[in-house]
Amino acid sequence: MELRRIVLSCGLTEDIKWSNPCYTDHKKNICMIGAFREWCTISFFKGALIIDPKGLLEKAGENTHHSRLMRITSVDQVLEHEDMLRQFIHEAIALELEGKKVEVAKQPEPMPEELMTALKKNATLKRAFEALTPGRQRGYILHFSEPRQSKTRESRIAKCTPMILEGKGIHDDYRNRH
Repeated sequence: MELRRIVLSCGLTEDIKWSNPCYTDHKKNICMIGAFREWCTISFFKGALIIDPKGLLEKAGENTHHSRLMRITSVDQVLEHEDMLRQFIHEAIALELEGKKVEVAKQPEPMPEELMTALKKNATLKRAFEALTPGRQRGYILHFSEPRQSKTRESRIAKCTPMILEGKGIHDDYRNRH
């Protein structure tokens, strides 16, 4: 509740997106709150641009480029860092209003051989894959590249083909699949 109070006191609008509280300014996503068993998080969509002198923000995962989050394990932690949280929120709002973009080094993920083969064999799949946003393409490439065995990579491609043909990303139906 304290975290939500702080976010709302900064003038943001609360909405529910991706089944979580999402806070916007001028209809632009600024931050989200997430709840887990052992902690909660506040994540900033353009967190990579936020100045963080205390090192409170971290990447959500190794493949994260834009967002940063703060993992919170107690109400005391929220109160201890309240001023810094407000500073992060106001900076995130300013970054969005200024139209700042996170520059990501363009190093595309190597496409697994099995995916290249599937795209060569199926022109419809190839067109659908190429029509996906770069982020969705990358999500599939990462998902297909994880397994060590070629047979598993092929199986994943086969399972995901209907989603690709529908123009969906690997995580678009996440809640419905788990």
